[in-house]
Parts: sequence; structure tokens; C-alpha cells
Amino acid sequence: MEITQTYINELTYKITEACIEVHKILGPGLYENIYHQCLKKELHLLNIEYKSELTIPFNYKGEPIDCLVKCDFLIEDLIVLELKAVTEFFNIHRAQTMNYMNLLKVPKAILVNFNVTNLYHEGHETYISSHFKKLPKS
Repeated sequence: MEITQTYINELTYKITEACIEVHKILGPGLYENIYHQCLKKELHLLNIEYKSELTIPFNYKGEPIDCLVKCDFLIEDLIVLELKAVTEFFNIHRAQTMNYMNLLKVPKAILVNFNVTNLYHEGHETYISSHFKKLPKS
């Protein structure tokens, strides 16, 4: 299978729908870890491959640094999915998500906040990297 912008956008839609399903059942106001565990089950039901709490290797000036950098999900080695349960997104959440995307050299990232009334309209943001722009459209 060829990885295209269209494929990644369709996968993004499926991931967002999985998040909405979890949010529809649980609602806002729970700890991030609860959403994380339920989303693992939802992604499994949808046959979407993922890595959970993936440790990201970190280098400084070409040397590995012994530090713990983890993203919540890496979906099909293409999309970082970062979960939050906060009153609102702050720039630090956006920067963290984009840094994970760039460190893993993946085309896209999704930042989701489960502590909202309507996840579709106010609870998620997507970001693309330079890797996405280099992919064929379809």
C-alpha cells in the first residue's frame, strides 16, 4: 500500500471518530489515563494499529540523551495522537505534540482534549509536518 495524503487524511478521520465515540460514552471530567485506556480498546475494535505510550529517542548534537519522552499513541507509524483532559489547550500542549511529530518524523499529529462538551468542534486540532507535504496526494 502506498502512503498518500488521502490515506493519512482518511486515517485521521477514523482516529477522530474513535475519540468521539469514547467521549460520547464517557463524557468530560475524567482523568486522561481513563480516556487513554478506553481509546486503546476503541482503536483495537477498529483494527487500527498503534503503539501506546511510545518512548521517543532523543538526541542532542548527535548524541543520545538519557531522558524519557513519550507520546500517547503512534498510529500506524504515521500519526502522533496526543491526549489531554484539560480546561483548554495551551501553546505548550501544541508545542509538545508538534515536537513529538517532528522527533518521530511522521506526517501528521492530532491533539485531543477530552475535557470539552463537544469534542468535534472544540476538542481537537491537527498538525501536518513537512513529511506530509512531500507525500503524493492520492
